[in-house]
Parts: sequence; structure tokens; C-alpha cells
Amino acid sequence: MPNHFHLMILTPEDFKSYDLNNAIGILLRSYTRAINLQEGRSGSLFQQKTKAKELIDKNNNNAVNYLATCAHYIHLNPVRAGLAEHLNQWRFSSYLDLAGLRNGTLCNKELFFMLSGIRKDEFIKESEAMLDFKRMSFK
Repeated sequence: MPNHFHLMILTPEDFKSYDLNNAIGILLRSYTRAINLQEGRSGSLFQQKTKAKELIDKNNNNAVNYLATCAHYIHLNPVRAGLAEHLNQWRFSSYLDLAGLRNGTLCNKELFFMLSGIRKDEFIKESEAMLDFKRMSFK
């Protein structure tokens, strides 16, 4: 996305979301300062402040796993923004890796499917259904 990004990061159980927000915030501020200096500009580069949300409730085995739902939301972002018509057209998306259309190494596909409790074919089917729903909703 031109003005923001999403990351899904697996952290140790004792890791606090505040620490993650803080670390990413420091990284983004440093990056912004460097780009602003290089380009002779000022101001922020990204849309919002850093937010961390726990997607898997490690303390409640019966909790709904939010991981696959968030992945679908993230993958639909470029389509909603009019930057792509299909999920496989946005080259910066992990959808290409999770759907088996690219053999990238940044995303751990096996870990994602294990933690999300969904099979690859189910994930692709859900993704297509959400894309179809999105298309019908905005006609």
C-alpha cells in the first residue's frame, strides 16, 4: 500500500504488544527521517501510528482464531484501494506465497496454516469468496 503496511509477526509468549509497537515505531521514525533527509522533505510517510493486535489467544484454547480473517483483510486492501483487481495482482502481498503462486521466503507458510487452523485450499477458497463479496458489495 502506498501509505501503510501490515505485518503479521509471531512473538514469544511473554512479549508485550507495547514493546512491539515501540520497536516498530522507532524503526519507522528512523526510516522516515532518512527518507525526508534524502528527499529534502518533512512530515510523516505512513498513515497511522503503529498498532499491535493479538490474533491468537494463547490463554484460551476455545478462542476464535483471528489469524486467517486478518490475512484476508490484509490481502483485500489493494483491491479495496483500487490498486489491483485480483488478489494475485499485488506483488507486495503474502497472498502470492500463501496461495502457492510464488515461492517467497519472507512468510512462513507452514506456520501460518498450522496456527490459523486452515488448509491452503480452504484459505484460497475463502479468499476468492471474500473477493466476490467485495465486488458485489461495491457495484
